[in-house]
Amino acid sequence: MSDSERNRFSARAARYAKVGTRVGGVAARMAGQRFLGAQGDRAGNAEALASALGNLKGPLMKVAQLLATIPDAVPPEYASELMKLQSQAPPMGWAFVKRRMSSELGPDWQTKFKSFEHTPAAAASLGQVHRAQAHDGTQLACKLQYPDMQSAVEADLQQLNLLFSLRKRFEPAIDTDQIAVEIGARLREELDYAREARHAALYRHMLKDEPLIRVPNVWPELSTKRLLTMDWMEGDKMLSHKEDSLEVRNRLATAMFTAWWFPFSRFGVIHGDPHLGNYSVFARDGEPAGINLMDYGCIRIFPPRFVAGVVDLYQGLLHDDEARVVQAYETWGFRRLTRELIDTLNIWARFIYGPLLDDRVRSIADGVKPSDYGRKQAFQVHQALKKLGPVQVPREFVFMDRAAIGLGAVFLHLDAELNFYRLFNEAIERFSHAEVAARQAAALAQAGLTAV
Repeated sequence: MSDSERNRFSARAARYAKVGTRVGGVAARMAGQRFLGAQGDRAGNAEALASALGNLKGPLMKVAQLLATIPDAVPPEYASELMKLQSQAPPMGWAFVKRRMSSELGPDWQTKFKSFEHTPAAAASLGQVHRAQAHDGTQLACKLQYPDMQSAVEADLQQLNLLFSLRKRFEPAIDTDQIAVEIGARLREELDYAREARHAALYRHMLKDEPLIRVPNVWPELSTKRLLTMDWMEGDKMLSHKEDSLEVRNRLATAMFTAWWFPFSRFGVIHGDPHLGNYSVFARDGEPAGINLMDYGCIRIFPPRFVAGVVDLYQGLLHDDEARVVQAYETWGFRRLTRELIDTLNIWARFIYGPLLDDRVRSIADGVKPSDYGRKQAFQVHQALKKLGPVQVPREFVFMDRAAIGLGAVFLHLDAELNFYRLFNEAIERFSHAEVAARQAAALAQAGLTAV
């Protein structure tokens, strides 16, 4: 480890010590309120916790914002505060970038590019992106991982376990053990840029016939486990199209729906991070035509049986078939199902599936204010689970739920009006567990990935 990297690590360790002390102080305050029988100032505690975490950058901020998008992983007051946290680390300077690039591509790395911009085009939680140009003139995006991210991620996951232990102590309705396991597995995968390159290849295969969606090429000769080089995707931000015509907004919303649900229903694969920074809008003939998918770190590959559970739950709710609903929950891994628990789970299921059960053109929220989207249902579920005792959320459920909520937020931003029922039924048309298994195995083998 170089002196600069060692200094960087020491500084991070010092910040963790300080944050650990502050989080412990919040925990003590909450414990004192609990001991005295007081309800406590949850909003105030949430602000204090966010303040304690706010001095850190990097993976922990990614985790914190991820928690805010998983229903009932943390109380709503905490989710609101965590969403405000910034998930960007300070960018590496040019001297540091040169050393990092030399360690990845060798001392002659600059000769492998026609040009390489010194200033990063974007900085994220695990790395930063530099614009470059290949010798044939192709515009490139080079994502370079910050040093010592593996240690940072493991330290951040310890902080995550502390957050969850607080939740379990004071809000025991949800057993978060499997949520923590799932987040840890996905975050560790995101460190492996060679795996992300294979994810991109998988998506190019799955979406090759979809004109509304573009997936970049990967440049393997310019990539390593900590450097990922792909085509630069020209496009502008999704939110810049909020005031476009309904036709354009619907086209973009349809592209988003297809990009997430088609790979899941046909191949058992889902993009677990529908964050606004992970896609952009490309134009054709001067008109917004579709979306660029640009980040493939957080990809969840499901066993085909899990996809069958999603279809079973949908069909069970659509046709009021309780046996099929129960079968879906059991397939997903929910245990000790009682009448009360099934009714409680159905509150959230009907919220998530609601637009897909309604055969008409509508907005995703259908008259509900964006700020209230899902809050009523989440509150009802939480109140019911408090009475029923701790319920363990199966780990596979985490990113499935997160993707649905994230997509709903995009549709809300665009104020799209679509027949979500027909879009979903086209996605699951002629669904077959065996065909999903076969397609998944073939696609994963082609991309160099292993089936679940």
